[in-house]
Amino acid sequence: MQLLNLKTNFLGRNTIYYKKIDSTQNEIWRLIKDNKVSNGTLIFADIQTMGIGTHGRTWYTDEEENIAFSFCIFMDCEIGKIEGITIDIAKIIVRIFKDKYKVELQIKKPNDIVFKGKKIGGILTQSKVICQSVKCLVIGIGINTKKEKFINEIKNIATSIKKEFGIIVDTKEFIAEFCNEFEKEILKRMEN
Repeated sequence: MQLLNLKTNFLGRNTIYYKKIDSTQNEIWRLIKDNKVSNGTLIFADIQTMGIGTHGRTWYTDEEENIAFSFCIFMDCEIGKIEGITIDIAKIIVRIFKDKYKVELQIKKPNDIVFKGKKIGGILTQSKVICQSVKCLVIGIGINTKKEKFINEIKNIATSIKKEFGIIVDTKEFIAEFCNEFEKEILKRMEN
């Protein structure tokens, strides 16, 4: 399944789509372990049965048309080159929503996208480091775009774009726009 309006050299050029999967993040790591993934490969899914949040929490992607994707970038650089990457990813997400949808979201450090204090999205940043050198970066992003039903555990602390603003976000268009912006950011970091 191809992303729309992709302008990248490598990020998102190879995409794998699942209707349902345990976790896009787990799947990327499985493919890396088996050497079955190329630089910039992106996995996205309609439903995750065991989506991963930070600190071992669950990320709920149990309705279709929400955003859930993970991607990997292979590199060989010092750890300092990826410092602050999660916040930069959050800034890109917030900027896309503002520019494309006229939606003002906020960043709650270190890795949440919120609206009026309620969580709309999250970023999971993981890496493989050998001898102080980053060999692989794996990023997972989940955004409640259409979600309307929240379990009791999170119903008072989570919300969605549709619930708050009444708009529908095109998943593939959003992911492509993110890839276009993030690839520029990561290449800039690698150059410096």
